Amino acid sequence: MLRPTALASLLTLLAAPLPALAQDAMSAAEFDAYTRGKTLYFSNGGVPYGIEQYLPGRQVLWSFLEGECKTGSWYERDGMICFEYEDGLSPQCWEFYREGPGLRARFEGDPEETLLYETRSADAPLQCNGPMLGV
Repeated sequence: MLRPTALASLLTLLAAPLPALAQDAMSAAEFDAYTRGKTLYFSNGGVPYGIEQYLPGRQVLWSFLEGECKTGSWYERDGMICFEYEDGLSPQCWEFYREGPGLRARFEGDPEETLLYETRSADAPLQCNGPMLGV
């Protein structure tokens, strides 16, 4: 049985506000300031996933590491950073968070919670191969 002073201390601890366990997603301005002019490398579950170069005017180049690139642009919608690429598929929206030395991204509405982690950044442009030609 807890003594009254121990019980009072425990109740005080439980009533105290908890430290924030989750930070807010980055705003468009924060995301732009962090990414502009960089080439970021992302992994998923410790496996390399893709590379994205962030160009002026919220333009991007994306590659799934096979050397072919897609051009696109990004914008903010409902607190998320959304990307639209030349392939015409629906927007890909993510929440971005600063985590440690890089970024963590969570895909919109993904029940599996696809998470990407920035593994490194570079100032060098993304190297893109042309599309496969011929037969």
